Amino acid sequence: MVQLPEARDLAPRLATGAFILNSGLTKLRADQATAQAVHGMACVAYPFLDRIPAERFTRLLSWSELVIGGALLAPFVPTRLAGLALTGFSGGLVGLYLRVPGLRQEGSLRPTQDGIPMAKDTWMLGIGLGFLGASGRRRRAAAARHRHAACCRRHHRGRCRW
Repeated sequence: MVQLPEARDLAPRLATGAFILNSGLTKLRADQATAQAVHGMACVAYPFLDRIPAERFTRLLSWSELVIGGALLAPFVPTRLAGLALTGFSGGLVGLYLRVPGLRQEGSLRPTQDGIPMAKDTWMLGIGLGFLGASGRRRRAAAARHRHAACCRRHHRGRCRW
């Protein structure tokens, strides 16, 4: 049985999913100069990416964004699974923000004017972390209802005093 996302998870799933999907579609059509710029910034933060050609890296990044954005928008993908993907992806982007010089004010986490577009990734990280607890909320609520019903059957013979 497929469980649809809870109502409280719909807005952040739609907003982040549409944002990431759009970013992936844009990068899918990136020209060589854009691919070089995206790859260059990523290599500053993560030097091991230098081994991947810029066009290939940008294409892989684009497809990753398409998959993650699609998972967030697809109601049949469990919120916790979509949250895991979003947390991993946005964690890498926050690492980029923290490691690339000039994106943060000297000695601070506050963004510079150039860093503001990257600082938004902290919101996606927070949303992803919140989604990781999604199924746990539902399970805890169901368990509490079950304990309450069992208590009423045992002690109150169907007459609930709660």
